[in-house]
Amino acid sequence: MENITLLIGIVIVTALVFDFTNGFHDTANAMATTISTGALKPKTAVAMSAVLNLVGAFISVEVAATISKGLINEDAGVDPAVVLAGLVGAIIWNLLTWLAGLPSSSSHALMGGLIGATIASVGIGAVSMGAVFSKVLLPAVVAPLVAGIAAMLATRLTYRISRGTEEKDVAKGYRGGQIASAALVSLAHGTNDAQKTMGVITLALISGGVLGADADPPLWVIASAGIAIALGTYLGGWRIIRTMGKGLTDIRPAQGFSAQTSSAVTILASSHLGFALSTTQVCSGSIMGSGLGRKGGVVRWSTAGRMFAAWGLTLPAAGLVAAGAAFLTTRGDWGVTAVMVLTVAACVAIWIASRREPVNHTNVNDVETDTAGEPDVLTTAAQAVSPPPVGAEETERTEHAEKASAPAS
Repeated sequence: MENITLLIGIVIVTALVFDFTNGFHDTANAMATTISTGALKPKTAVAMSAVLNLVGAFISVEVAATISKGLINEDAGVDPAVVLAGLVGAIIWNLLTWLAGLPSSSSHALMGGLIGATIASVGIGAVSMGAVFSKVLLPAVVAPLVAGIAAMLATRLTYRISRGTEEKDVAKGYRGGQIASAALVSLAHGTNDAQKTMGVITLALISGGVLGADADPPLWVIASAGIAIALGTYLGGWRIIRTMGKGLTDIRPAQGFSAQTSSAVTILASSHLGFALSTTQVCSGSIMGSGLGRKGGVVRWSTAGRMFAAWGLTLPAAGLVAAGAAFLTTRGDWGVTAVMVLTVAACVAIWIASRREPVNHTNVNDVETDTAGEPDVLTTAAQAVSPPPVGAEETERTEHAEKASAPAS
């Protein structure tokens, strides 16, 4: 580490800040369903997820290799200033979508930022478009569909197996399964997402001449990335947990177990293959699949539509912010300073805006409402026409009473 310059040091710190935002932005991936069904208390859930994120960071470096060696051509003139600009684009987009409570992809924000900064400063020839298509764009389309279909089928199977069983007994039986599957998703998240920061730091070290072109992430890089994402995970990310736990569909324990198991299998398989997919998109697809898999279950397509729009905007939006940042960072020390000042100012402004309507562990399970402040009409209609599961009449009456007495958020 004795050859690390000030600029590379700034890149490393900024990469760890991104990793931290990735942690609280994506906590919902593992814990939203567990929290929404009451299988774990909110603070307990995020603490468990944080520990397993840290453990997962040490399992593999295949995804890190995709970022550091496959996405950007280091020989085309990419330097640490370009990597810094890419990270700035990813951080700003992460915070904006967190403020809006939208479960967009931290992974694609990072990819978009790196691609946008590279194109703006070096040219499109420095980007390996084949790797972008095969290991980023294609998994972005396929993985949520696969996870969603798997979750839908798994949900139908679990309800078929438990047919005739009292709802409260079903909930009790799947509580342990939910906790175990949530732990597996947390482990998978650390394995996949922490590696992306490892890859960025390694790319900066390679582009700055500190490491050789084919180097894997050093141990200190793996450890620091794991710690940063674990700390971010423990912070919570309650806005997105509310959206995924209450906003997409009404999740019951059997659905939560099915969604989380499908997500974990998909993420771990892709990590092994080196696919830098979005854990957010996989888990969102699984949750929607579980909603479609339960008889009488409904997906809130208005919320899903806003989420899909955010997915489509993530790569270009993060890329545009990063391109603007690259215009300044490549101008020298004054440009780097200006970018860091503007980034800090933007982060502070977003945080202040979030304080106007705070979401935390005490209100994360409040009823999701639409823009008019009323309960989602699709869910209301579905409850009106769909008979409750066997043995769940009393549960439904209690839920309706609680919704009627809850204040509008």
